[in-house]
Amino acid sequence: MNNNDADTDTKNNKKPAGLFADKALKDDPIPAFVPEHNISNVSNNHNVNEATTIPDTTTVDKDAANSLNQKKTTASGEPLKLAIVGHTNTGKTSILRTLLRDVYFGEVKNEAATTRHVERAQLTDSQTGEVLVSLYDTPGLEDASGLMDWLEDNTASRRDGIERLQQFLAADIATGAQGAQDYSQEAKVIRQLLASDMAVYVVDAREPVLGKYKDELAILSWAAIPVMPVFNFTDSQEANIDEWQTMLARRNLHISTRFDSVAFEFEDEMRLWQNLATMLTHAQMLEQLMQRRTEDWAQLYDEAKIIIADFLLNVAAFVREISEDDDPMPVLQDMQEAVRQTERAMQHQLLNLYKFYDNAVASTPLELQAYQQDPFDPELLKSYGIRTTSGAAAGALLGLGIDAAALGTTLGLGAALGAIGGGLLSNTSSIADKITGVKRLYIDPATLTLLATRATDLLTALRHRGHAATDATQLLYQNESGGDGQISAVNQDDSLEEDKSITLWPPHKLPSELKKARGKPQWSSLSSGKSEQAQSLRIDTAWSLASKL
Repeated sequence: MNNNDADTDTKNNKKPAGLFADKALKDDPIPAFVPEHNISNVSNNHNVNEATTIPDTTTVDKDAANSLNQKKTTASGEPLKLAIVGHTNTGKTSILRTLLRDVYFGEVKNEAATTRHVERAQLTDSQTGEVLVSLYDTPGLEDASGLMDWLEDNTASRRDGIERLQQFLAADIATGAQGAQDYSQEAKVIRQLLASDMAVYVVDAREPVLGKYKDELAILSWAAIPVMPVFNFTDSQEANIDEWQTMLARRNLHISTRFDSVAFEFEDEMRLWQNLATMLTHAQMLEQLMQRRTEDWAQLYDEAKIIIADFLLNVAAFVREISEDDDPMPVLQDMQEAVRQTERAMQHQLLNLYKFYDNAVASTPLELQAYQQDPFDPELLKSYGIRTTSGAAAGALLGLGIDAAALGTTLGLGAALGAIGGGLLSNTSSIADKITGVKRLYIDPATLTLLATRATDLLTALRHRGHAATDATQLLYQNESGGDGQISAVNQDDSLEEDKSITLWPPHKLPSELKKARGKPQWSSLSSGKSEQAQSLRIDTAWSLASKL
């Protein structure tokens, strides 16, 4: 699974507001050793652990050389300055995208030297706005072995590492002035390294342990700051983590962590921050960050379940009335299309909540694929193992709930149902309705069960998708019963037991909240056309239903 295959140009795109994205820093000066920058103002409205990028060119501070001699570790109460370093094309920018929950940060390509300048982002406390961590995305190290040879030939081995790096930064090769010997990219990394409190060394876990990586680690160690290796692309079958850990241990790097920027696990992120905290004298900022991010992650999940519950109640309360003389076909088709559009709107809400923007503005639009399949496709219900029990719907798997008595008495209705191709279940028509010839059409329990299960599947997928993922198939959560990045689907026949179903509940045992909604047509904006009023009527029940998802 390759996450570096999307060509992303963020400079001309307007960034929509989203979680984990901070307001741009207008007055905060750039640290002395962040080379070639220009503050880019990006305004976002949400206030949860947000990120600010500072791309491209700025003149290096005139006092840079002096600042190198004033190196100090982070003090209590100060934001942590964390440099993200590593060989070119190992996924440094990808890791930052996932940490920042920002699909727009930086540029990601499947080629070397995509990042040419240092870019800064900040993580803040969502409650106070306090800056907790400044992250610096650096260019990839391209020729550490050549640089090591130069250092061995041109600097004294008896001098300490910082002095040797300073001597390199003062040389012409650090600016690319010597043509063939161009180490300007390495110079940008080293300048930022010397201005930072810590560094994360990103390792592509799929790569073999080569001499160039050993030289990179040797050079990084001269900066005299804690360096923690982070393994990217750990979900790949080609990962060589054991071999890497052996090499790292021989270089006294015993603390490392795994953080896959595509196959995201929140626990892995917390472990990353925790391991960094163990390497600091003052770790209050990271501890505050971990606490706030844990709270925000849980809040996101609660908000997502409310969105799903509200959607299900809206659909469950949807009802249309027809008489026995009416042609049901247009009504059935209208109801199905209304449900499709409402589900799509719910999916957009979930995408935006987790900062996956499924629109033309995004550089890497997210395709829903399996979640775009028609919810009224009989094969889809079958793939979820949902079976109907209506004798009138024998052999069919999906459809709109209609009074079963109408099947035998209304030729037009029966013909229309055959054309729709879906199964039917009895609805809750009253005796008075039957006497007057009124037929009430509802969305049947099987369809509601499918919609609920598919919505929670999407939520699970979003919670396990890194913001560096660019392949549409990477949306799908690879759970234990599924393979090849696809949603697990159980093909069941009528002989299988219901407890093997992958649905949230059996179709004939809808939660009480959904049963109640079927008697409350005023709860549905699809029935009444009054969106805000209908939502306010069902909000309390939505909270109750969300707790069962």
